[in-house]
Amino acid sequence: MTPVDRTRLRALLQTETAAYAAANPRSRALHEEGTNLFGQVPMTWMRMWAGGFPLGFEAAKGNRVTDLDGHELVDLALGDTGAMAGHSPDPTLAAIRRRAQDLGGLTTMLPTADAQWVAAELTRRFTVPRWSFTLSATDANRWAVRLARLVTGRSKILVFGHCYHGSVDETFALPGPDGTTVSRPGNVAPPVPLDLTTRAATWNDLESVEEQLRHGDVAAVLTEPALTNIGIVLPEDGFMSGLRELATRYGALLMIDETHSFSAGWGGATTAWGLQPDVVVIGKSIGGGVPIGAYGLSEELAADVMRRTESGDADIVDVGGVGGTLAGNALSLAAARATLGEVLTREAFERMERLATDFTAGVQDAIDAQDLPWSVSRLGARAEYRFASPAPRTGAESAAAADDELDAYLHLALVNRGYLMTPFHNMALMCPTTSEADVAGHTAVFAEVTAALRG
Repeated sequence: MTPVDRTRLRALLQTETAAYAAANPRSRALHEEGTNLFGQVPMTWMRMWAGGFPLGFEAAKGNRVTDLDGHELVDLALGDTGAMAGHSPDPTLAAIRRRAQDLGGLTTMLPTADAQWVAAELTRRFTVPRWSFTLSATDANRWAVRLARLVTGRSKILVFGHCYHGSVDETFALPGPDGTTVSRPGNVAPPVPLDLTTRAATWNDLESVEEQLRHGDVAAVLTEPALTNIGIVLPEDGFMSGLRELATRYGALLMIDETHSFSAGWGGATTAWGLQPDVVVIGKSIGGGVPIGAYGLSEELAADVMRRTESGDADIVDVGGVGGTLAGNALSLAAARATLGEVLTREAFERMERLATDFTAGVQDAIDAQDLPWSVSRLGARAEYRFASPAPRTGAESAAAADDELDAYLHLALVNRGYLMTPFHNMALMCPTTSEADVAGHTAVFAEVTAALRG
């Protein structure tokens, strides 16, 4: 495999950057006018789009986005899984209209019938039987971590280097020298040194996990079934079952965060791979675009929490720190019921996975044709290429493969040709309205822009 010519890459990047700026004057003006926005964007991570400014958003439906300059783009980012159901799916819109217009009452701090339906559906999909709702997976992780500390009497959480669990303080951690835990570079003002709250292990390395669990102070192992925010780093055979065995042996809970790995199938990786978690966390995608998150507990864990609540050891209904006023609101649960019941069905996932398989094959063909030292990995309906070969097996290996210039070139070259990728990594996600023609179109464009790297 031959490395990319950096001089050629920089010339191509300059050309694509100029084309992007010329094609998107209204988006650029919107960005320049955002003087009252912190970082000139509504949410600071929106600054990560390549080209110096993000596209201004006008409209979206299914897997199509229309920007302020009138370009219709095939959306492969899908809100970084927030729009896994596609943009504004009709059943979800109908449920939102019924709740907002016909019934009224978007949030009341009163239960609706939709809550039990969604909880029962999540039980069917992810196996754990007791569910509570939040407005994001970040909140779901935070609250579940508190419950894990409550029932185990332990203070620390074990995570994996370069994992992703939203903005939970304990998870911005890396394995340091001599078994220590250190903060990830760029972590914004951690409240305490990470080694006080967190132990960090290396993905796909059960020895490193056991080394951290031996201390006897870990309340829960919090993990994705595959690393998903540093490329897709899949678990090796026996790794996930080994985690379950080690957690049990050392008295820790096993928390599976399915927020991104829901792409693995109708019941996420938990069902697809036969995992046995004590806690499952899910977020964003189940609401069809309406903010929502949820955490599910095993029967034993839920009963333990309730016993401690009834005895006065903990307060989960008022000041105990496991709730929010808008959590479980009527609107989000109506949207989730429609999205799970009518959009993200078994049949939809089967089709999405077939499309992702074809997408992965097209990317691999281009990589092989140009003899590029890259790899592509797939997690159900989700695929991602990484600038390393073979595919990284740890978070650190995947982080070392980062290449900002290649990222910027590929993102701009693709958007200039009508395909929108996830801004902070090279992830593509299929949704129920993605078509075979969309995948074939991406394959042709990806082949074109990678061939340009070789001249």
